[in-house]
Amino acid sequence: MPTPDDSSTGDRIKEHRRRARLSQRELSERIPYSYSLLNQVECGARVASAAFTAAVAAALGIDTALLAGPRHVTDTQHGRLAALVRPIRESLALYDLAPGDRTPARPVAELVLDADRLCQEVRATHLRKAARALPGVMGDLTLAAATAPTTETWRALASTYRTAHDIAVKLGFPDLAVVALDRMGWAAGRASDPCLAAIRQYRRALGHAEAEQGLGRRLVEAGQALVADQTSREGLAVAGQLHLGASAVAARAGDSGAVEQHIAAARELADRVGGEAPEVHWLSFGQMNVTLHEMGAAITMRRYDDALRQARAVKLLPATLTSRRSRYLVDRALVEMETGHLDASLQHLVAARRTAPEQTRYHPRTRETVTGLLHTSRRTSESLVGMATWIGL
Repeated sequence: MPTPDDSSTGDRIKEHRRRARLSQRELSERIPYSYSLLNQVECGARVASAAFTAAVAAALGIDTALLAGPRHVTDTQHGRLAALVRPIRESLALYDLAPGDRTPARPVAELVLDADRLCQEVRATHLRKAARALPGVMGDLTLAAATAPTTETWRALASTYRTAHDIAVKLGFPDLAVVALDRMGWAAGRASDPCLAAIRQYRRALGHAEAEQGLGRRLVEAGQALVADQTSREGLAVAGQLHLGASAVAARAGDSGAVEQHIAAARELADRVGGEAPEVHWLSFGQMNVTLHEMGAAITMRRYDDALRQARAVKLLPATLTSRRSRYLVDRALVEMETGHLDASLQHLVAARRTAPEQTRYHPRTRETVTGLLHTSRRTSESLVGMATWIGL
């Protein structure tokens, strides 16, 4: 019997469209995408983006999971990644078990530094390194919080849960990411830290923004309420990041007016924060962050000419985090491909791979761009073939 991964997203869209007794033309009229794109997705010439899949699912009145395509990695890659995150999954499952007679092996101050170092490793895109070290730090902090709870310990534990979420998202394990955010909320509540709790709502909003626009907006608003009275640099940076999250949610809903409002609000807060703020929960909130989110919103709304203009105006700072630099290069590659600059697109993909191979390899936008290049290039270069093989196409 076929499994959900035995067919492509395009095949499943075609199947459910036919069940609904709709022609391609009729379905295209119900979604904010062209008939041509729908036709290309169904025949396998284009990769269905998450936003496209969510829009089709909404038009057909079915759950997005029924249409979602196979993972962006091969079966072998998936098996290795599943083994890598299994200890993290187990640590998250054991979060509330009594520690027994054990005592923390290391001082809390050292564990706090370890939790922050893991955040740094993820921002440097050392995903495997961070994933291997995370369960041990998480377990020691869980024990410390249970035996001698302090605000500092709970904050550090919440930070490890956030790291678990970030690793899960980047490696393609959305179910694990949801669990990690639940644990983060649990620890942030015990730390009585409104900024951590607000960051959790920001992450939740991004996770729901594709299919549940209203829910994503409500989650951002819940986060904003948590820091509404905060006037510290930390509070202002978190509030600004929430506006950037709101702009992403609005972009996925096609609400350009709301995008502009939230980007403007974020810019104002970035001015008040003064410069980039990498020390605030590794958000690196600042004007550069706002600019990259504005470009990302244009991409989401398929305003590729605007996105290209914005992308070419970006001058990344030397101190830009590796994860952010890589994401910019992947986004730039997609925009160059969509506007017909195929050589430039491939060059930016190669640069992204060189900058952050782990993050680039598993990013769904990398696969979308490589697939587009394969279908639109007049000749397939060795570099493009190598890139396609590397990501598992």
